[in-house]
Amino acid sequence: MTTYDDGADLTDLTATVERVRASVEKVIEGKPEAVRLALTVLLAEGHLLIEDVPGVGKTMLAKALARSVDCSVRRIQFTPDLLPSDITGVSVWDQQRRDFEFKPGAVFAQIVIGDEINRASPKTQSALLESMEERQVTIDGQTYELPSPFMVVATQNPVEMEGTYPLPEAQRDRFMARVSIGYPHPEAELRMLDVHGGVSPLDGLRPVAHAHEVVKLIEAVRGVHVAEPVRRYAVDLVGATRSHPDLRLGASPRATLHLLRAAKAAAALGGRDYALPDDVQALAVPVLAHRLLPTAQAQLNRRTAEQVVQEIVQQTPVPAAPQQAGGLGLGGRMAQSGRRSRGL
Repeated sequence: MTTYDDGADLTDLTATVERVRASVEKVIEGKPEAVRLALTVLLAEGHLLIEDVPGVGKTMLAKALARSVDCSVRRIQFTPDLLPSDITGVSVWDQQRRDFEFKPGAVFAQIVIGDEINRASPKTQSALLESMEERQVTIDGQTYELPSPFMVVATQNPVEMEGTYPLPEAQRDRFMARVSIGYPHPEAELRMLDVHGGVSPLDGLRPVAHAHEVVKLIEAVRGVHVAEPVRRYAVDLVGATRSHPDLRLGASPRATLHLLRAAKAAAALGGRDYALPDDVQALAVPVLAHRLLPTAQAQLNRRTAEQVVQEIVQQTPVPAAPQQAGGLGLGGRMAQSGRRSRGL
C-alpha cells in the first residue's frame, strides 16, 4: 500500500498533460479525442495502435506525441524485408575483444514509433511481443531491460489494402487501445492548410515535459483508487465478450487489466483520484474492440466488433451508487477511500 499526496500529484499531472496535449494539438487539428486517448495510454503504461487510411495523420500523431516529451525516440519503418534483428538488435563478433558484442536495435528507446506495422511479415511483427509485454529483450539467452517509460505507438493501414499482413491475435492483444483518426472537419482542414501549408508542423515542436516527469505521473496514476463495484463492472464487460453469439474470440484477462489501467488514467486526467463506471464505459470500445474476432455470420451481416462492444455496454448493468449517511454515493465513498490509501 502506497500513500500519495493527492492534491500535488493530480495538480502536477493535469498541468503537465495539458502542456503535452496543447503541443500535440498544434499538429493534429480537430481531433481532441484521439489526442486524449494517446495521453491516456501513455500514462497507463500501455501501447497505442493507430489504424486508418493513408494521409489522415497517423504517423503525425505518433511523432507529435514523441516530440512533445523529452524522451529518446526511435522510428521503425516496417517493410516486407525488415528483419526481427533490425528491431531487437543482434550480437556481432568483436575481433579485438574476441567476444560477441550486443548491438541494440531500434526498440531500445522510450517511445518507439512503428510505422505501417502490418506491412512487415508476421515473423518480424512478433519481434515486438516480448518488449511490449515485459519491457525487455532476450538475445542469445541474455536479457536486456528497456528504458522507462516505454511506449510503442504503431500505425497500420486497414487490412483490406494491398501489401498488408493482419496482425496476429497475440500482437493485437498487447496494444492497450486502438484509435482511428478519421478525416478532419472541413474547418479544421482549412486551418491546416493555412498553418501548415508551407512548413512541416513538426518543425516548431519542442519538448514540454521531461521523461522523469512522465515517470512520476505514471506512478500517480497507479495510485488512483478503483472501488470493488467498478472492478466487477470491468470484469462483467470483458466476460460478456467471451459468450456473445456474434464473437468467436472474446477479450482476454489482459484486456481486463488494460481496461482498468486505462480507466485509472482517464480518472486522473479528469482530476479525480478515483475511477467511475463512466471511465470504464468511455474506454470500452478503444480498449476491447481490436481484440475481438466476429463470427462469419456477423461479418456477413456487417456487424463490427465496435458495434458488439457498444451493445455489451448498453446491456451490462452499471453499478448502483447506494446512498450512505451524509449523502455519499459510490463516487463519494471512492473518493474517501482513495484519500486514505491507494492500491487495489
